[in-house]
Amino acid sequence: MDLTFSPLTAGQWSALEDLFGRAGASNGCWCMYWRIGPRYRDRPREDNKRDLEQLARSGQPPGLLAFDGGTAVGWCELAPRADLGWLARGRRFRPVRRTHRHQGVMGALIAAAVGVAASAGAPALEAYPVDTAVPGHTRNLFLGVASVFAQRGFQVVARRQPDRPVMRKSLAAPT
Repeated sequence: MDLTFSPLTAGQWSALEDLFGRAGASNGCWCMYWRIGPRYRDRPREDNKRDLEQLARSGQPPGLLAFDGGTAVGWCELAPRADLGWLARGRRFRPVRRTHRHQGVMGALIAAAVGVAASAGAPALEAYPVDTAVPGHTRNLFLGVASVFAQRGFQVVARRQPDRPVMRKSLAAPT
C-alpha cells in the first residue's frame, strides 16, 4: 500500500464525506467533539458536518486525509490546541476505512501529522488515544491506539482515565 496525505481543504471535502459515510464518522460527530464537546450530540448531524466543512474552506485545514490511490482511507484531526475549546476545558481522535484497518494507516497518519506540525513550528503534538492493554477499554478506537503512538515516540504525560492516556511528542528541542 502506497499512502499519500493531503490537508483537508474544500477541494478534498468529497473524499472526507466518502470516508465518514452518511453517519458522519462517530455517530454524527463530524470530528466536532474536541471543538464543542458532547453537545455535538444535541445538534443535527448536518450542523456538525457544515461546521467541519466551513473549517475545511477556511484556509487553515483542520486535519489530514490519508489516501490509497484516489480513495480516502484515514483521517487525522490536526489543529492547534487553542482551536479545540472542549479539549482545553475537558477533564480528561481518526476514522480508518474498514477495508484498510490493520495495514498501517494509523501509524502513517501519525507520522504525517508529526511532519506537518513540526513544519508549522509546533512545539509538541498531543494525542488522546485508547490504551487497548487496559482491561475493559472502550471499543471506540477512532481516536487511535496508544501503542501505535508509543511506537512513534509519544510518551504518556497524564492518565485521567485508565484506558485514555494523554500522550505527547516533543517536536522542538527545549530551550
